[in-house]
Amino acid sequence: MSSLRKTLDKLKPHFSEGGRFSKLRSVFDGFEAFLYVSDKVTFKGSHIRDSIDLKRAMSVVIIALLPALIFGSFNTGLQHFRSIGTEATVLHSFWFGFLKILPLIIVSYVVGLGIEFVAAQIRGHEINEGYLVTGLLIPLIVPVDIPLWMLALAVAFSVILGKEVFGGTGMNVFNPALLARAFLFFSYPKWMTGDKVWTEGLTAGLNIADGYSGATPLSLCAAGDTTQLPSFLEMFIGTIPGSVGETSVIAILLGALILIVTGVGSWKIITGVFAGGMAMGLLLNLYSANSYMELPFYYHFVMGGFAFGAVFMATDPVTGSQTETGKWIYGFLIGILSILFRVLNPAYPEGVMLAILLMNVFAPLIDYYVVQANIRRRLNRANIRVNNVVK
Repeated sequence: MSSLRKTLDKLKPHFSEGGRFSKLRSVFDGFEAFLYVSDKVTFKGSHIRDSIDLKRAMSVVIIALLPALIFGSFNTGLQHFRSIGTEATVLHSFWFGFLKILPLIIVSYVVGLGIEFVAAQIRGHEINEGYLVTGLLIPLIVPVDIPLWMLALAVAFSVILGKEVFGGTGMNVFNPALLARAFLFFSYPKWMTGDKVWTEGLTAGLNIADGYSGATPLSLCAAGDTTQLPSFLEMFIGTIPGSVGETSVIAILLGALILIVTGVGSWKIITGVFAGGMAMGLLLNLYSANSYMELPFYYHFVMGGFAFGAVFMATDPVTGSQTETGKWIYGFLIGILSILFRVLNPAYPEGVMLAILLMNVFAPLIDYYVVQANIRRRLNRANIRVNNVVK
């Protein structure tokens, strides 16, 4: 590592102002910041509250995503071998799935980071580490057989129109990963929904085994057939068709534990989302107009992207609420809207994405009213004290 540090120190003058490659200074700074912590220190007027910085926070989120990625790789291979009626070992299934997912990850990072580098050069700013998480989130929330050119378009759309036009990392209104999924869903719906999405890309040129169904639990419910749902345990473990990182609630909860223990993810938002989902699920149970409404509320937690959205999407510190009370309200409303959208709109079986994007818009408004309420309470307390003193 010392030799690498010396090499960077020798190259740095060439990328500094006045050097031959000064126009690529932000690119060099980006690589240096990725490899080493900055050696710059402040002596007064510092606003740093603790030792964690953006790079460390993003690294924690990536670590938290690894259980979902690892299980998603295994499940992708498992669904492939199930579809053709072949038995395979855990390692064989994992390796098959990983090789299917790897191109998605590569395309996501190459396109996304490429745009980030260009934007930083144009602005003359440093390259932020924000896309390190987004680049891994996007492959985990799309079907594994999505065409790579479609994924590249979705990434470009989310980074340019969902992030850079607002000023870059920390300034975006919407979650970039969810914008990529929304772009794919509304632009290429046949590649995002339907039973064939989860089988054809994995079994190209192969005969699908008799009796195999690539239907996801949400697609079955949207069709009004709740009798064919996998068992709750199977959905909780995640050995079902679905997006790469969204099927295993166990893997997602492991990630949630990492985020909560490290303080990177808000446990209030996560709890609020599940509480809102439970409240709406119980309310629909009371109405019970169809079999979908009669489904126990906890089934919604293990179907689709509800758990993944609650843990990794709703907790985005940029697009979510910032106040402590606002986090409860923000999460609770996401949970309510997620179940409401998915149950009452059969044409759109997955409601988590739309619910989070909608609440991204209202997060600043929630914080505003929470702050104003706190101000009014303090003014009232101050008036009461003054009146008591006067008396």
